[in-house]
Amino acid sequence: MNTKRVKINLNQIDPEEISQAAEIIRSGGLVVFPTETVYGVGANYFDEKAMQALREVKQRSDDKPFSALIPSKEVFDDLVVSLDVSAYKIIDAFWPGPLTVIVPSRDGKTMGLRMANHPVASELVWQSRCVLAAPSANIEGDNSPLDCDQALEKLNDLVEIALDSGPSEIGQSSTILDLTEGRRILRQGPITEQEIEAEANKKHILFVCTGNSCRSVMAEYLLREMLAGRKDVEVSSAGTSAFLSGGPTEQTVQILEKEGINVAGHKARCLTKIMTKKSDLILAMTSMHRYQVTSFDAEATSRTYLLREFAKTAAGEYDLGVPDPIGQGAQTYEECAKVIKESLEKILELI
Repeated sequence: MNTKRVKINLNQIDPEEISQAAEIIRSGGLVVFPTETVYGVGANYFDEKAMQALREVKQRSDDKPFSALIPSKEVFDDLVVSLDVSAYKIIDAFWPGPLTVIVPSRDGKTMGLRMANHPVASELVWQSRCVLAAPSANIEGDNSPLDCDQALEKLNDLVEIALDSGPSEIGQSSTILDLTEGRRILRQGPITEQEIEAEANKKHILFVCTGNSCRSVMAEYLLREMLAGRKDVEVSSAGTSAFLSGGPTEQTVQILEKEGINVAGHKARCLTKIMTKKSDLILAMTSMHRYQVTSFDAEATSRTYLLREFAKTAAGEYDLGVPDPIGQGAQTYEECAKVIKESLEKILELI
């Protein structure tokens, strides 16, 4: 019986069209599907029988591992042992996208992981509710398929279903970067070594407050303005209890407008592990925020400070926090911005 083929319109994806393929994955079956690089064949990475079936279909030897797709960056840390800051800078910069990283896994082995930048692949991984083994949909040694027709030339009848969304956008296999010992390109793909090194060596500074609507927003955008023209530093902010897609307070917008900075389009961000793990310097507004950061990610402790530790204005030994101006008047916001600017001037000297 021929493999069932499901045509998918990328301009109007119906999740139901992908649900049957996800059910097949969960049941231990194999599925052909598109990614932005080439077409892949997927199986549940942690299902031994499914992985053996995948190996037989691919005609791949037992000593050659399969790469896998994950649904989000946050899953990455659940699968691997702790890596250095530069590794997290790289995956945050290039995921989702055509980069596979080889990393040490929690079982003492290594894994090749990627987060695909394709709506069908992403939906399939989410609906499958598993890490998806995803080598190219070809027989070992053959050219990687760039569309569904090429994939089914050899795999027709060998997989239960094929999701067909037309030709792959990039048409080239992903770059493979080995992060187990330093950084080493194993396969050159769309992302170059120069691009990877630029991101790995970039300094990352993260400001943290509660809602990411006033203090951390002022700090982020003021420092960005001070660093105008520098491409070797990335600045961001987040809140420990931010409302997603919330915006800055009206007073914050007004304060920054006086500096010629427009933040009306800023959207609040919740603190994530990727943010803390990729940051060289994390600046918290209060001792509570610092405690929340280090409780969330203990490995970030040595890189987390109070922003006001860098201010020139004298503060008492127990008064190193930047007070929350929410609900206060314009004068409180002005005083808050003054302390932040003084701190940033010192930080600017250090970077």
